[in-house]
Amino acid sequence: MLEINNLTKTYAGGVRAMDGVTLNIPKGMFGLLGPNGAGKSTLMRTLATLQAPDSGTATFDGIDIVREPKALRAVLGYLPQDFGVYPRMSARAMLDHLAVLKGISNGKERKQVVEALLEQTNLTQHAGKSVASYSGGMRQRFGIAQALLGDPKLIIVDEPTAGLDPEERNRFHNLLSEIGENVVVILSTHIVEDVADLCPAMAIMNGGKIVAQGAPAELIAQLNGKVWAKTVSKGELPAVRSRLNVISERLTMGQVLVRVLSDTDPGEGFEAATPDLEDVYFATITDGRRAANAA
Repeated sequence: MLEINNLTKTYAGGVRAMDGVTLNIPKGMFGLLGPNGAGKSTLMRTLATLQAPDSGTATFDGIDIVREPKALRAVLGYLPQDFGVYPRMSARAMLDHLAVLKGISNGKERKQVVEALLEQTNLTQHAGKSVASYSGGMRQRFGIAQALLGDPKLIIVDEPTAGLDPEERNRFHNLLSEIGENVVVILSTHIVEDVADLCPAMAIMNGGKIVAQGAPAELIAQLNGKVWAKTVSKGELPAVRSRLNVISERLTMGQVLVRVLSDTDPGEGFEAATPDLEDVYFATITDGRRAANAA
């Protein structure tokens, strides 16, 4: 269990990237969803012991992450948004080098670990190539391989599927699902589908705060009977925005599919829509923006 209590972090210039973040994260896949700039990467970097919070606590299985960073690193696997590689080093050699740094000193054991991870991430046939030459999806799979070195109990992956094509994204999802059965895996992303497909528990972060949390199905159920949809022309859109709580707009074939949040039938041709996690996300973020603008 990862327990996060009232973490705060303010950067130079007064940007409050974490504002009293509190979460309890159990074993399994946990999705942290939010727009760019919400503070997700700041939270991930803090949990990965790459920076200290201004205040608050975080503990993982009895380890105080803030006060005992070395103890946490021994059980941590981390895939940041961007990770550097030696341009001329092959994937196999790079993993071997990183395994040494992880403390796997026995050569025979290290070789077994490296080959097993290459197999698990479907990189065996490309293991002799430099990681710098890999496609985006292959680089992310290598990133997971290095994150799994040392049999970690806490794995953090930050925006892992951004820029991946659908095939690589599916392959990456399958890999994360396998990993998440026995350890705590935090998936930080702005892609709603990643959380919907993978995570039995989640939170939404915006403006440095946790603004919603729970099981995706429970959060979706809270919107039952409250989401309405209609296709309108671009010219009608300003009037709809002024009258109703618009949570999303999608341009399709010159028209705009509008989804609104309302406790009662808004009329004017709007039809009841089945809510999904995207509606939860957009409704939560929209409410946050309105509150910020009103403040």
